[in-house]
Amino acid sequence: MKKILLLMSILSLLGNLSAKSADMIKKVAPTFWWAGMKNPELQVILYGDNISNNDVSVSSSDIFIKEVVKQENPNYLIVYLDLSEVQPQKFNFILKNGKTNTLVPYELKQRDTHSSDIQGFDASDVLYLIMPDRFANGNPDNDIVSGMFKNKVDRNDQYARHGGDLKGIEEHLNYISDLGVTAIWLNPIQENDMPHGSYHGYAITDYFQVDRRLGTNEEFKSLVEKTHEKGMKVVMDMIFNHCGSENYLFKDMPSKNWFHYKGNYVQTSYRTGSVQDIHAADYEKEIAVDGWFTKNMPDWNQNNRHVATYLIQSSIFWIEYAGINGIRQDTHPYADFDMMANWCKAVLNEYPNFNIVGETWVNSNVQVSFWQKDSKLAAPRNTELPTVMDFPLMSIMNQAFDESTTDYDGGLFKLYEYLAQDLVYANPMKLLIFVDNHDTSRFTRNAEDAKDLNRFKQAMTFLLTTRGIPQIYYGTEILMEGEKSEGDGLLRKDFPGGWEGDATNAFNPSGRTDRQNEAFDFLSRILKWRKGNEAIAKGTLKHFAPNKGIYIYERRYNNRSIVVMLNGNNREQTIALEPYKEILPANKAYDVTSQKTVEIGKDITLESRGIRILEF
Repeated sequence: MKKILLLMSILSLLGNLSAKSADMIKKVAPTFWWAGMKNPELQVILYGDNISNNDVSVSSSDIFIKEVVKQENPNYLIVYLDLSEVQPQKFNFILKNGKTNTLVPYELKQRDTHSSDIQGFDASDVLYLIMPDRFANGNPDNDIVSGMFKNKVDRNDQYARHGGDLKGIEEHLNYISDLGVTAIWLNPIQENDMPHGSYHGYAITDYFQVDRRLGTNEEFKSLVEKTHEKGMKVVMDMIFNHCGSENYLFKDMPSKNWFHYKGNYVQTSYRTGSVQDIHAADYEKEIAVDGWFTKNMPDWNQNNRHVATYLIQSSIFWIEYAGINGIRQDTHPYADFDMMANWCKAVLNEYPNFNIVGETWVNSNVQVSFWQKDSKLAAPRNTELPTVMDFPLMSIMNQAFDESTTDYDGGLFKLYEYLAQDLVYANPMKLLIFVDNHDTSRFTRNAEDAKDLNRFKQAMTFLLTTRGIPQIYYGTEILMEGEKSEGDGLLRKDFPGGWEGDATNAFNPSGRTDRQNEAFDFLSRILKWRKGNEAIAKGTLKHFAPNKGIYIYERRYNNRSIVVMLNGNNREQTIALEPYKEILPANKAYDVTSQKTVEIGKDITLESRGIRILEF
């Protein structure tokens, strides 16, 4: 009996020591995982005080440790597991140091049987880009969170937090759905626990945690589910090039080679064109890719295999956990070429129907095309990146609808000439196209632009009927204004009505001006017509050089044909239709803009800056 009591006392003491020692584990990444993934290897990073002198084992008979990696910093252990034959389960990592065992609980969840079938976004979709801090404040209680940097909430300061959150977006899903878009793209929602200016989300301090001032991981998952219930998809913004300087992996680096220049700030040149420049000096390539985006955004070294795996797993975590439909990768050319290609392959191996779009902010279509999967310009290398952002077209669109096209070097002719060069792209339909976003001047730059609805209507018509995947920036539909020269924060103004007590509520027609309602109604009508339209989503593009300033093009899929006509002149113009017979299969068509059936004669007259969308 005494022996039994003694043994129980020893076991109790060991249990207490283990529980007490477990407090030294500060972070486990990823926080949990799933059984049944196609890639059976899992990296788990354990972070705690002086844990590297522990031996590591697991309390499961069907989980195998492939490798335990110790770093320069004794506060880390990196464990690689083989999950080839595992079932969902809870188990412990056992850290043994002499006679002390520390138990670190971990869970492998049951994978949803259909999670690998997640459908990505494509040219049948229209993305609605939202900066969560600036859209709507659904829960004022999370504006300031205990334990986080107390960033002030000041809506009069363009660079301060304003309090928008995931709940605010969820509360306005009906508005977004009624507009007619089919997907929402959220600027980064992961934790940005930074002292200053991180309302935008691009200085991540924990890749596996939603910023608590926006909501919780569970709230994000709920938002995705409710967005899906509305028939819309969700695209998540991610950043692999850099993180925030308050990220624990930077503040207490596992080793100096986790970040470029051994964690010392060296500014990037921002000249990422050097990556594909066959004449570029080695220094130019290195400083562009390895240099830091800003002093407060340390540059990850993706050549470090542990860093690469950590980042890749972070993206797969959110796809599997929340069921998102796509990723927009920030500053794509600034990261390591080969690592990013491997990332694309890893994601698409797990989710074959998924889509990724890279931010490829370079100055020409040739440079953009280099970054798209299967580009001949990058061969024999391959970025494996399915979709790229068409920044050159954005620039042209912001000029084209301001200029007359009576001559051959202005206005709509620039659009024609640019699209005539689409042979440089491996797949022109997998280009994200847009007139503005959170980093550029809004398409409606000022009050003068807001007065010109013809400019707005022509731009939206072109955006929604040409090749590619359209994206609309929140507030474009109500003519929200902003010029980059005024400051980035003013490009990201609060949506009126998203905060209790706002003087106007533009989420409701009664809170909008007549001009705003006209813009909203026009855009909504085209968006709803576009849904399920295979000629737009899958069709070929055939266009004609502008004639007397009128640009005409056709989208065709099987027996369905859409013909778009845009008058780039500030006056009425008439042209003969004989040259366009090959795309005018009948003498009647439905005019989407007027919502009437119209006769097709020998010629057509378009009013100043007029539009026709003819459906055959």
